[in-house]
Amino acid sequence: MGMTIAEKILARNSGRGHVEPGDVVRATIDKAMANDITAPLTVDAIKDMDLKEVWNPEKIVIVFDHQAPPTTVKAAEDQDTLRKFASQQGIKNIYGDFEGVCHQIMLEKPHVLPGQLVVGADSHTCTYGALGCFAAGIGSTDMAAVFSEGKLWFRVPESVKIQVKNRLRKHVTSKDLILKIAGDVGADGAIYRSIEFVGTGIGLISTSGRMTLCNMGVEMGAKTAIVPPDEKTREYISKKTDEDYVETHPDPDAEYVEELEYSALKIDPMVACPHSVDNVKTVDELEDVKIQQAFLGSCTNGRLEDLAKAADILKGEQIDKGVKMLVAPASREVFLRAMEEGIIGKLVESGAIIEPPGCTTCWGGHIGILAPGETCISSSNRNFRGRMGSPEAEIYLASPTTVAASALTGEITNPRDL
Repeated sequence: MGMTIAEKILARNSGRGHVEPGDVVRATIDKAMANDITAPLTVDAIKDMDLKEVWNPEKIVIVFDHQAPPTTVKAAEDQDTLRKFASQQGIKNIYGDFEGVCHQIMLEKPHVLPGQLVVGADSHTCTYGALGCFAAGIGSTDMAAVFSEGKLWFRVPESVKIQVKNRLRKHVTSKDLILKIAGDVGADGAIYRSIEFVGTGIGLISTSGRMTLCNMGVEMGAKTAIVPPDEKTREYISKKTDEDYVETHPDPDAEYVEELEYSALKIDPMVACPHSVDNVKTVDELEDVKIQQAFLGSCTNGRLEDLAKAADILKGEQIDKGVKMLVAPASREVFLRAMEEGIIGKLVESGAIIEPPGCTTCWGGHIGILAPGETCISSSNRNFRGRMGSPEAEIYLASPTTVAASALTGEITNPRDL
């Protein structure tokens, strides 16, 4: 019996010739990441373990992104502790206040390569599967074990194949596709499974778009989400590094616990309604939903093509007076390129507020907090009650184009209508 991508990577990194779903393996980690919210807990656990040296400082990455720059004294103290820890341990891959979202940085530098087994102390670590690796979020104490030994126990997940054919239509994005899939699968429909996105339609989606797809795998409960590497993957990597890597593809006779098929041509602009990611409707099904805030950014949709699509929708027109539109580039590199290409200028001319690169408004711990009764349309990945501030506020999730269109009109709007 053949193996899926997830099975092959776990088999290789645990020194086995073959694994099956349900097997428990102790696998070697290729890269490990923690951020300014999760890393302090990891460092505390390491102190409790009385660990003198981490297993490999070159394979550890620490990123300040959730409260960067610090918004409280405690956040500043935590970041100071992390800087000292990194210095003591010889961890050179530490990124400070203006670098951006941890997941974007891991892929930009890149600290992730196809075929690798990567863990991060953040649930959206599955984003990295866009490059054809097994990437999974873990807890802070589990990360302490990884920092200590460079290995971790895994149960081999069952795999789901999601096949997409054809090209997405104008003003329809990979975010609309993954929202449609999440609505069908459900928030708990893929718990501890590996999702493989395949098909001609996936081949037509950019690497950035694939990051969006994999990013929201965890919103269906998945352990990891993976796109098999192809020419776009190779081109992306070649511009970043000449480091060797092992491409991993599923065997023709690999077994999947479930297979789903979609035609990209049939996907419409979608919205996840409060207060669940799988409460999904087409934009046209919503009527007169007024908004007070629009957020463009996050590890889901803060990349250059996302900002460009929003700017194209705005076209220099003014954002509705009753709406504040917040834009957070996913990284300093994205910010710089968006300025060079005039995208930031277009957004600001329309009335958008540009935030520093990072998580910012997405997680409700920085700026852009919602008041009771306010409604936000966001390009991020979660709309749980209280996610962005008041539990009496409402969050709708949508694509960058739908976010921009809604900011113009003051209500949730289909970008095609503009």
